Formats: sequence, C-alpha cells, structure tokens
Amino acid sequence: MNGLFASGGTGRVLSRRGFITAAAAVGGALAASPFAASAASPLLAAPSGAARPLVFAHRGASALRPEHTLGAYAKAIADGADYIEPDLVCTKDGVLVARHEANLSETTDVARRPEFAGRRARKTIDGETHEGWFVDDFTLAELKKLRAIERIPQSRPGSAEFDGMFQVVSFEEVIDFVAAQAAIAGRVIGLVPELKSSTYFASVGLKLEDRFIATLAEHEYTRRNPVEIQSFEVANLKYVREKLGRRANLRLMQLVGVGPRKPSDVAAAGGSLTYEQMSTPAGLREIAAYADVFAPPTRALIPLKADGKLAEPTSLTADAKAAGLRVETWTFRPENRFLAADFRDGGSEHARNPAGSVAEMRRYLKLGLDGFFTDDPALGRLAADS
Repeated sequence: MNGLFASGGTGRVLSRRGFITAAAAVGGALAASPFAASAASPLLAAPSGAARPLVFAHRGASALRPEHTLGAYAKAIADGADYIEPDLVCTKDGVLVARHEANLSETTDVARRPEFAGRRARKTIDGETHEGWFVDDFTLAELKKLRAIERIPQSRPGSAEFDGMFQVVSFEEVIDFVAAQAAIAGRVIGLVPELKSSTYFASVGLKLEDRFIATLAEHEYTRRNPVEIQSFEVANLKYVREKLGRRANLRLMQLVGVGPRKPSDVAAAGGSLTYEQMSTPAGLREIAAYADVFAPPTRALIPLKADGKLAEPTSLTADAKAAGLRVETWTFRPENRFLAADFRDGGSEHARNPAGSVAEMRRYLKLGLDGFFTDDPALGRLAADS
C-alpha cells in the first residue's frame, strides 16, 4: 500500500500537508480553489432536478475493504461514488473519528491488544447494552495503535485480507484525504457524515455537534463543497440547522428505522415520537421543517413478502416527495444473504452476487429515488447510470 493508505512505524497517518503533497505527487496538484459549491452542482440538485440518483459509499467501499478506513474511502472514490460516508463518534480526548459505533470490538484488533485488556467494559448506548471496548475510553493516540479489521469476514474474505493494514482515522483526516482525492480525480466528492449516538456522547461530556460544526468551519473543502449531515436522532439535526442555517452546500438527512422504535434522544427525554409516526404524511411534513432528506431503510419502500421476494411498493416515496423531501435509502449489499429472494443466484448465502445486487438496486431506483447507500459503489454506479 502506498503512503496515502498505510501507516508507518510511528503509528501516525499523513498530516494535512502530507495528504496534499502526496496527491500532487500522484499526479493531481491541488488548486487554490479547486471547486465551488453551488445549487447547480449535480451533487446539490433539487429533488425534481436531479439528473441521476446519487451513489453514497456506505462506510466507504465496505464490501471490499475494512469499513471506515482510507482504503475503503479510496476504493469508493475510484469506483465512482458521489459521496463517501464517515460515521462519527468521539474519543476520550474529544476528537471525532470514523467508526460506525462506539464499540470497537468488531472492527478493530483491540481484543488482541493485551495493553488494553483492562479497558473492556459494559455500556448501554441507544437503549442497548454492549460489552467490549469503547471509543470514549481511548485517546486518539491510543486509537492510532489499533488496526482495522473486516466486520463480517465470512461474507467478505477479500476485504479481510486487508486486516491490519489501516488505522482508525479522524474526521479531519477524512476531509483532508477526500480533498486530495478530489484534486486527483478532478471532480467534486461529497461527504455524508453521520452523527452517531449523540445522546450517549452528550451524557459522558463529549457532545458531538459543536465539535462537528467547528471541524466543518475549519476546512475549506467542507466550507465550499457538498456535505449531507445524517442522524437517526432528531434534536441534533435541529441543533445543526439552527447553528448553520440553510447553506447552498449543506443538506440535512433524517434517518429513520421502522415500527414503534423511538429515536434515542426522544426515548431519553421520555417523548412519544416513533419512527412509524415520523413516516406518516404528517410526520414527513414535520421533518421537512428542519431537514432536506428523508432516509428510510430499503424494505420500508418495497417490503419483503413471506417468501423473501419483493412485495408491492409502499406510498412512502411519494409521501416524502409530496412533503418536499428528497428520498435517499439505505443500504444495498452485494452478497446473497442481503438480497431479496428475487435476485439471489445459486451461490451460497455468503457469495457475492454483483448481477443480483445491480438488479435489486435498479428495481428500487424505479421508485424515483434521489440517492442510495451501497457497500459496493462500483455496482451502485452501474445501477444509477443505466
């Protein structure tokens, strides 16, 4: 691996200057003003004006590289993703880093690090109790000693071959890396960060939102280029909207689950609002007052029948668009085990099925989606462009 992706013996990744210098050395000098965001950008098109659905790289190209690593982000960009996704959690010393959850156990080699054996703990986060090693018990310097591993190696052995090659990276490092890669590629690459477990992190004195807003403001790339900010919670999105207002390069994405479950902030405050209520026409109108995007899981748009095949679409896409919201769904994965039965082939449940994945995405795109998350952006690009 070259210096953009692999760590050296010091346990540190490239500095901001290092990213830019490396980008120029590879063949793309970073211009003083490489891109200018505007409402006319293809990545910022209005719901009725989008030329094609946007491809969001879910945790990077996470079907092919360990998630939330520079290797996963680089692969996603090379494969044509419009946006890459850094899920954001917070270290003990207040640094935002890219991990899908606070628990480090499934995606790093922390369990094999004897020096951290005493950090194992049990915590309740977002209403669920977990055991393992948690990001808020580590400083950034300590996290840099860990290496990323594949979450589901039985389904993604090719990705697991990269175990141990990549560090945990900070949000700032992700921004710098994307800026450098955008200069190389000669195109805008958006960021779609998710604020994870905001209520939990606030409860331990590590509020995410102000750190996040400050980081966006400190980087020219995120001041001028497309950023979609996502959360399953409600209060943090409203807070970000209040602080940042409505800007040409920013959109807010309300993620929702299904059924009677409540957003974590609502549950912690003793509120009654559920994801089911948020997905009604009235609930969607309320979302539109503070957010730009409604992001349900795929099966909320086209559910599965008892036999695992796709049923008829729900009215949710049309309802959300009637409320003035974009519709961007999550998440398409290329292995048989994750596909609707209509699209599985004769391989094992863990086998990759690229043709089936593209066919499934195309079926959903017929609903008129504005964007979608996929673990394999190359397949998503093929589906979106056809």
